[in-house]
Amino acid sequence: MPPKTPIVNRVRELREQHGGMTQAQLGEAIGVTRQTVIAIEQNRYSPSLESAFRIAHLFGVGLEDVFSWHD
Repeated sequence: MPPKTPIVNRVRELREQHGGMTQAQLGEAIGVTRQTVIAIEQNRYSPSLESAFRIAHLFGVGLEDVFSWHD
């Protein structure tokens, strides 16, 4: 298993707050696979900048409301 990235996120929390959106629905909305969403949520993968902005825009929040750096 790849090491976790220092970037943490609130993607799962935001999905749940927005009507229980599934990982597959989020993936389709931002143009990635469900497996990619799973990896992002588990902090095993940092999304591209474009995908990160798409996630933030979809949930109507700023980028730093979704992603943060954790040493």
